[in-house]
Amino acid sequence: MSADSTVDLEERFHAFLTRSPHELGLGREDPAEIIDRYYTPDIEYCNDGFRLDRDRLIAHVGPARRNGRELEIEVREALVRGDRAAARYTLRAVMRKGNTVEMEIYLFARFAPDGRIRRVDSITRTIPRK
Repeated sequence: MSADSTVDLEERFHAFLTRSPHELGLGREDPAEIIDRYYTPDIEYCNDGFRLDRDRLIAHVGPARRNGRELEIEVREALVRGDRAAARYTLRAVMRKGNTVEMEIYLFARFAPDGRIRRVDSITRTIPRK
């Protein structure tokens, strides 16, 4: 893998962490098109032990769009090495009813040769309100 492709994967990973949640949760574009932009068709997304495939990821968009009003992502650490990436970041969402949800996310990803994500393993921790 060349240095240029590593830079490209770093940019793609940052977009995956920061732009894709906005596009999916707050956007109006077809969720399937967004999912296909960031993930391979055979995506395996394991979050807190629960496995999501492409269809389940798409189905998750509807409730997120109905309930979310604002979204903020703060990437605290991110690392890309070869076809693998890891990140620790915070997601804050303001919900339709006005409450705020804040989560710390630890995520490990694996890229397909085309730069899209083909596997995710993540653990989330809700940050208690002060």
